[in-house]
Amino acid sequence: MIFRKKIININICIGSYENFLKNIILLSEKKISSYVCVTNVHMLIEAYLDKKFKEVVDNADIVIPDGMPIAKAIKYIYGIDQDRIAGMDLMPDLIRECAKLKKKIFLYGSTREFLEKIEKKAKNKYPNIQIKSYSPPFRKLNDNEKNNIIKMINDYNPDFVFVALGCPKQEKWMAEHKNKIKSCMIGFGGAFEVYAGVKKRAPNWMQKYSLEWLYRLIQDPKRLWKRYIYTNLIFLILISKQFFKYKILKKI
Repeated sequence: MIFRKKIININICIGSYENFLKNIILLSEKKISSYVCVTNVHMLIEAYLDKKFKEVVDNADIVIPDGMPIAKAIKYIYGIDQDRIAGMDLMPDLIRECAKLKKKIFLYGSTREFLEKIEKKAKNKYPNIQIKSYSPPFRKLNDNEKNNIIKMINDYNPDFVFVALGCPKQEKWMAEHKNKIKSCMIGFGGAFEVYAGVKKRAPNWMQKYSLEWLYRLIQDPKRLWKRYIYTNLIFLILISKQFFKYKILKKI
């Protein structure tokens, strides 16, 4: 069992990195339709602003605390030393475990170019890895196309479906396909680009001091500046309120 603690309005799972890795693998072994949300500050604020999206995240089988700000929030509010479960660490570790345990992976989303780079890297490192991918059209799909994709994935019978459509689209896609796709779905988003080698990850010192968002912002300022400035500010305000309510007023 994984216990959860509320951060802002989302119930985040808590535990060690090794425990999360173990439980995700166990989830795939149940051979049921399930999904995992890798939750960062951006996702938290999206869920705060959109009640329907909050339900999508809260209904996930596992809600991972991705991002040092969330791990630190759990520490400051509840006094729990929470590991940061970064999607960029989890994705390569799961690929390694899948190769070891002979589990199959399906990659869904991103671009054909990125998917080919991921497959090539994974196969070079683990020659026995079973991995397949599909890059959907960048438009709204009709029902026939959706059904064909579901059939294609289920015919491959993967243990995991790694999804990269961007937040909140990928989480909504996983929720929509719960009980349709017979696999454990995980929303990895930007971890695809890092694993593919298209984008570099922030140095360790920036990760340690919760500055990985700044490194990403420097890499892609035009696309990310508004999102990071806006969501980070709201996050700081809401976490400060929760800290005051829980630690000072002693209210949950």
